[in-house]
Amino acid sequence: MIPAPFDYKRASSAEEAISLIAEAGDEAKFLAGGHSLLPLMRLRLAQPSMLIDVGRLTDLSYIRDGGDHIAIGALTRHRDLEISDLLKEQVPLLAHAASHVGDPQVRHRGTLGGSIAHSDPASDLPATVLALGGSMVARGPGGERVIAAGDFFTGFLESALAPDELLTEVRVPKVPGAGWSFQKFNRRAQDWAIVGVAAVHNGSTGVALVNMGSTPVFAKAVVDAVAGGASAADAAQKAADDAEPSADLNASVEYRVHLAKVLVRRALEEAGA
Repeated sequence: MIPAPFDYKRASSAEEAISLIAEAGDEAKFLAGGHSLLPLMRLRLAQPSMLIDVGRLTDLSYIRDGGDHIAIGALTRHRDLEISDLLKEQVPLLAHAASHVGDPQVRHRGTLGGSIAHSDPASDLPATVLALGGSMVARGPGGERVIAAGDFFTGFLESALAPDELLTEVRVPKVPGAGWSFQKFNRRAQDWAIVGVAAVHNGSTGVALVNMGSTPVFAKAVVDAVAGGASAADAAQKAADDAEPSADLNASVEYRVHLAKVLVRRALEEAGA
C-alpha cells in the first residue's frame, strides 16, 4: 500500500528536531532507521502529518563510559552495539542481544533509540534494557529528564515519551563479570521472537520477557523466587505470573506460557542464578 500524504523535514541537530516537532504538533513523527514506522505507514496504521528525519544526526550516535553506567546515543546502530568492545566488557548481554536483531541489513540500519521508542513487546532490545535496569534520557522544549525502563513502556507501542520529546540516550548499568543469558525462540533466525528472555545475575537478578504481553515484561515473580533461594527450575515455573500473553498465528497462550518457563529456566541456569 501507499502511505498517506505527509511533509518531510530533515533535522541537522537534536535541538532543531525538537523545535520542528514542537511546531508541527502531535501528528508529527521522528524518523530514524524507519524499520518500525514505515511499514505502519504503508498499511496506514500510522498517518503522521510530518516526518522529521533524525537518522543522520551524528551527535546522537555513540557508546561512552558514563562512570557507573554505559551511555548509548539513541541513534547508535544495532551493529555498533554488537561489535562494541566497551559493551562486550561491561554489558555483554546487550551486545549479544543486539546480534540477534533481524539480519545484517536490519542491524546496519536500525537504531537502539528507534527500537526502544517504538516500544514493541516483540522486540529484543527493550526487554534487554528492562532486565538490566536501564534508563532513557528524553529531551523536549522543557528540558531533559531521565525515565527508568520500568516506567518507560506504558502500553502496546506506547511509551512515556511526550509527543514533543526526543529520546536522546539509553543508559545501562555496568555489570562486568556478571552472569547473563539471552534466549530467543523463533521460527526463522531473522523473525520476531515467539518468546524471548533476557537475564542478568550479579548478586541480584534481572529477568525480562519478550512477546509475553502488551509491553516488555519484567518477571518480578521469577526474580523474587531466585532471591528467596529457589532453584532455576522452580523459579522458572513463575515465568508467566507477571505476563499477559496473547495468541496469534505463531503460538497459543498455553504454548507461550510453556516456552516462557523453558526459556527462563535455561536463562537462569546459564546466568548462574
